[in-house]
Amino acid sequence: MEKPPFWMTALKTITLAFIVVIMVAPFLHVFAVSFSSYKDVLAGGLILFPRNPTLAAYEAIFNGGIVVRALQVSIGLTLFGTLAQMVFTVTMAWGLSRPGVPGSRFILFVALGALLIAPGMIPMYLVIKELGLLNTYQAMILPGLISSFNLVIVRQFFMNLPQDLIDSARIDGASEWHIFWHIALPLSKAVLAVVALFYAVGIWNSWFNGVLYLQDSTKWPIQLVLRQYVLQGTDIANAADTASNQPLPPARTLQMAIVVVATVPILIVYPFLQKYFTRGVLTGAIKG
Repeated sequence: MEKPPFWMTALKTITLAFIVVIMVAPFLHVFAVSFSSYKDVLAGGLILFPRNPTLAAYEAIFNGGIVVRALQVSIGLTLFGTLAQMVFTVTMAWGLSRPGVPGSRFILFVALGALLIAPGMIPMYLVIKELGLLNTYQAMILPGLISSFNLVIVRQFFMNLPQDLIDSARIDGASEWHIFWHIALPLSKAVLAVVALFYAVGIWNSWFNGVLYLQDSTKWPIQLVLRQYVLQGTDIANAADTASNQPLPPARTLQMAIVVVATVPILIVYPFLQKYFTRGVLTGAIKG
């Protein structure tokens, strides 16, 4: 392969730098405003770096209690929801990947049909209502307990595991559970990490199910609080409080602080799963 000319390299560099600036600038603005003082925000203009940084906005929203409670709800839903979804998805994928399982083909067709035929909002709401799950956290997890897309990915990975390795384990007296737990799962860390990341991000960013199924505002996750106080324009003072009768920071600063609180926790997960993410994405594209 010939080395690209200088002008082509320069053009690619400028294009990538432009894209990075477009993507990073809004995040810098949000972070900067959340740390800016009352005087800096009232001065107006585009703030990319806080001239007088302060934690007043974060102290106010954490003292208010609403954001802290919503953050705890989101963390709990993400942890337990992702664990439940992974358990059901992985076990079902393993069963569907094994030859000779009765009814596996029919169940697979039903799962694939869910990719093409969505139940719809009203039927799903009626099902949740009839099951008595309205205003419960189960309603936030159970409708998406098994993703057909993720199920197909994990099943295909299990089917690509070396059959000779599984047969050797059976000859040595390993049970199906032993093969699944001690052979299949350790070899599937990459794809399982990617699927777990998909599930966790989906639960963390989910707000529409909260709008439909959670009438009690004390059970709202952080994304629903973010929607209520940032997008809907509800009085932000209800979600913030200050100590010693100090004046509240500007509403814009409080809103940006809530955006940061709702964004940073899930971003922290990415660096730990990045190495698995790259391998997991390439797994289905490389054979042999």
